[in-house]
Amino acid sequence: MEKKVSLSGLFPEEIAKAIQLSPLFRAKQIYEWISKGAESFEQMTNIDKTTRKFLEENVLLRSSKVTEVLKDPDGTIKLQISLSDGLAIETVLLTDKEGRKTACVSCQAGCAMGCAFCQTGRLGLGRNLTAGEIVEEFFFMEKEAGTLDNIVFMGMGEPLQNLDAIRKAVAILTDRKGRGLSPRRITLSTCGLISGIYELAENGPFVRLAISLTTADPALREQLMPVSKGNPLPELKKAIKFYSEKTGKRITLEAALLSGQNTGLESAKRMAEFAAGLDAYINLIPWNPVQGLQFKTPSRKECEEFVKILQNANLKVNLRTRRGIKIGGACGQLGRSVASSI
Repeated sequence: MEKKVSLSGLFPEEIAKAIQLSPLFRAKQIYEWISKGAESFEQMTNIDKTTRKFLEENVLLRSSKVTEVLKDPDGTIKLQISLSDGLAIETVLLTDKEGRKTACVSCQAGCAMGCAFCQTGRLGLGRNLTAGEIVEEFFFMEKEAGTLDNIVFMGMGEPLQNLDAIRKAVAILTDRKGRGLSPRRITLSTCGLISGIYELAENGPFVRLAISLTTADPALREQLMPVSKGNPLPELKKAIKFYSEKTGKRITLEAALLSGQNTGLESAKRMAEFAAGLDAYINLIPWNPVQGLQFKTPSRKECEEFVKILQNANLKVNLRTRRGIKIGGACGQLGRSVASSI
């Protein structure tokens, strides 16, 4: 074989075909071991030594590797992962008050969306990740943090620009003969690619959908999120409503709160108007500092006043606790190469 095949993004039939392995049950055994988080072929003890030696010499179990593990005192973990071509991505562990563990995974190396307040957006797009690389992120984090409860595509990159790989990764992670993660425990976050939302609604994967809205002021959103120029808010709302009605799932609207930019009375009213008529939950995230950007994190009072206006409009709102800041692992910070002193 000229180039070693990586097995982490393949189903049993694909494994058998890729390495000319028979009988098929051997490929099924390999797939089951991968789903259990096996890190070497030597761990696959129910496979004969000859086959294990063949695998060791001819294929890769995983194509990427963890190069650094960063831990915040608040319990957040960030993995820095090196890809086979030298590009790098980051994956973060989020833990809620109930102790549920969520892997926040990347789907691209870098990002092409260029959101003004986001570290990843400053990197530009390296490339899409493969399904196997996405699956590896999940298992790397599970090795570090123990059994994971959820996965969110909220790391580096725009998921709807890499939907085929995400479909494959989701199919592998939710396969009952493999890892068996429930689709209800998977969330995809997009900055608002309208055509992608319709595609997702029609053809899946039918996961939870979150929209990075940030502001419902058209002019301001175009400044902060260039994607808005080709995906106007009125059409975005139609697409969100279509997805919710088609799938029966509640949507999450996310907003990074930037002091003095999108936290005033008028901004709150516009967001309430946008959310009206949608089966939506609003998740507010005080902006996390990014070196070189001049935005400011809003005060607690500023955030609470914004929340109150939305609640008075009978909307369900959550003000997120900021976590992972010291390791550059908070929302909007991914793409740093070293731990932060912030």
